[in-house]
Amino acid sequence: MILYSQDKNKQIKKGLYIVSTPIGNLDDFTFRAVEILKKSDYILCEDTRISKNLLNKYSINTKLISNHKFNEKKNLSKILAMLKSEKVVSLISDAGTPSISDPGSKLINECVINKIDIYPIPGPSAVSSAVSVSGFSEKFFFYGFFPEKEKNIHNDLNILSKIEASIVFFISPKKFNRSIFLLKKFFFGRKILICREISKFYEEYIRSDINSLEPFSSNPRGELTIVISEVLNNKKVSQKLEESDKKNIKKMIKKLSIKDITDLISQNKDISKKEIYNYCLKLKNEV
Repeated sequence: MILYSQDKNKQIKKGLYIVSTPIGNLDDFTFRAVEILKKSDYILCEDTRISKNLLNKYSINTKLISNHKFNEKKNLSKILAMLKSEKVVSLISDAGTPSISDPGSKLINECVINKIDIYPIPGPSAVSSAVSVSGFSEKFFFYGFFPEKEKNIHNDLNILSKIEASIVFFISPKKFNRSIFLLKKFFFGRKILICREISKFYEEYIRSDINSLEPFSSNPRGELTIVISEVLNNKKVSQKLEESDKKNIKKMIKKLSIKDITDLISQNKDISKKEIYNYCLKLKNEV
């Protein structure tokens, strides 16, 4: 691969630039991103107050235009007119790469339709950052934010649990606490990495088996990025039920059917369904 640097005195191409911004630490900003924003005619941003903190640090004085999910559609015609008049427009989000769980896709699609050039300026991403320290499979599926309705979460997790890859989510701590029982149901036997405040002073990485997940006693600030491991196939797993398996079954026996418990345990364990079923039946008869 041949790498090259852009001449700072050279004019940049006309079009729309999708510029990644730091996800926490303001020092995680690329030289190229700074130059592109300085040479832009306009910068579209979610929250002008947040963006000004970043731009002031790097002495970027380009005019800001508020462009968030509530006015993105309304702004389209005005922004397209700017681009058609050969203005250089950059799009940034509050943190990370625009249009990935952030506003931007509507504008990008309109630029595609109108044959306006679009250029990505790579940079920080909570998704790749979390996957890089997870130790899980490099093949991953990024889901984005959990939906609001529990029914939708239930249906989506059921589908995602069948994908042979790591799964990445964005979720609030409060919703995470409410969703733990679903994570245990659909990702039983897997491992999880919970990332909080990535690249910030109080960054934290919590590693756990999903079977052992417990709710946060107090909700931490900010959004969480969580990575769930691929299905773990351990060929050395005993053919017999281990004591840890029996304890888990005893916890579930009053809440789930024997069939559900059998499916959950056998999904990620090399144990016959018959043995699991018979143990569940034995517990039921003892009650």
